[in-house]
Amino acid sequence: MYSVKTIEGQLNAQGLKIAIVASRFNDFIVQHLVEGAIDYLTRHGASQEDITVVRVPGAYELPIVCKKLAAFSQYNGIIALGAVIRGSTPHFDYVCAEASKGIAQVSLQSGLPVGFGLLTCDTLEQAIERAGAHVGNKGAETAAAVVETIRVMEQI
Repeated sequence: MYSVKTIEGQLNAQGLKIAIVASRFNDFIVQHLVEGAIDYLTRHGASQEDITVVRVPGAYELPIVCKKLAAFSQYNGIIALGAVIRGSTPHFDYVCAEASKGIAQVSLQSGLPVGFGLLTCDTLEQAIERAGAHVGNKGAETAAAVVETIRVMEQI
């Protein structure tokens, strides 16, 4: 049996300052993601005073606002939330690709955990399922990933 050091994050949000950047486009879906993230954070020890929600027009604007927030250095992590539902034009592909790349760049360049909670769904039904109907709430899952990543990074 090997004896190796293992670093794992705890799901404890106590004392963390978290920004949630949420798109207004498809707000009837995104609001459920925001509520799921806030619920998760507060159930795991975060105070509501340490959570800031920033609204942006759409998914395409998520990266630039995440970048600005990351530059402030007052947050331990950022949760990016949005919903893009495929239509009949290639617009979906461009928005999803650029938002995804941009959010990843912010995290890597800033060294700050930025959670990817952008739903990219083919149908409205898929979005509803992922916003809390049958397959959980991706906002809450993204919050969990950010908290765990923060706690892992604290140990490295």
